[in-house]
Amino acid sequence: MTVYNQIITRLQQHNLFVLLIDPDAYDSFQLLDTIMAAKEAEVDFILVGGSLISGKIDETIIKIKELCSIPVIIFPGSLLQLSDKADAMFLLSLISGRNPDFLIGNHVVAAPMLKRFDLEVIPTGYLLVDRGAPTSVEYMSNTRPIPGNKPEIAVATAMAGEMLGLKLIYLEAGSGAGNPPSIQMVKEVRNNISVPLIVGGGIKNARQAADMYLAGADILVVGNAVENHPEKIIEIARSKFVNI
Repeated sequence: MTVYNQIITRLQQHNLFVLLIDPDAYDSFQLLDTIMAAKEAEVDFILVGGSLISGKIDETIIKIKELCSIPVIIFPGSLLQLSDKADAMFLLSLISGRNPDFLIGNHVVAAPMLKRFDLEVIPTGYLLVDRGAPTSVEYMSNTRPIPGNKPEIAVATAMAGEMLGLKLIYLEAGSGAGNPPSIQMVKEVRNNISVPLIVGGGIKNARQAADMYLAGADILVVGNAVENHPEKIIEIARSKFVNI
C-alpha cells in the first residue's frame, strides 16, 4: 500500500500524529531516545527535513529505519533534501507565497532525480501563516505569510490548491512560530476542502494539539517542541484520539 493510501486509510479510524525530525537538531543519542518515544506513542509517520540541513538527510533516514518501522516521509526545505532512502516525499508547493522557485521552479529541477529514485511523491499545498514571530520558512523562502487574522485568504488559497489537484493541504505557522494557526482559520479551511488537512508549527503541548484536532486538523505535525523533550511525544500524541 502506498504511503498516501495509508494516510487515507488511517484517517478513517482516527486523526494522525506526525513527528518532524530536523537532522541538524539531533545527534545519534537524541535520535535514539526520540525514536523510542515515537514507537511508544504510536506515531503514524515521521517527517525528515528542515530549513538548512548540513548533509545528514540520508544518514538520518537510514538510522530511523534501522530503529523502527514507522514510514518516513521527506519534508524538503530545499533541493539538497532529496533522498531515495525514504518511503515517500511531500512535494511541497508554497501556494501562499509568490516566489516562483517554491511554486514550481525547484520542482522542475528536482523532477528528473525524483523519477530516477522511483520515490512516492505526494503533491502537497503548503500555506505559511503569520503567528506573531518571524520563522525560518519565511526567511529561507523569501515569501510573506498569510496574515493570521485573515482566514478567508487561507481558505481561498487552500481551495485553489485542491482544485489544482494537490492531495494534501498543509497549514503551517513555521518553525519558531509563537503560536499555531488560529482555531478559526483551521475550522474554516477544514470546512471548505475535501482533502486531508495537515496543521503544524507552534504546537507546544497536548492542550494546543487537542484544540487543533477539534478545530478540524486531520494530521498534526510536531517538531521543535519535542527536540529536547522526547517524553512530550507520548503526551501530545494521545490527543489524536480526541474526536473518537
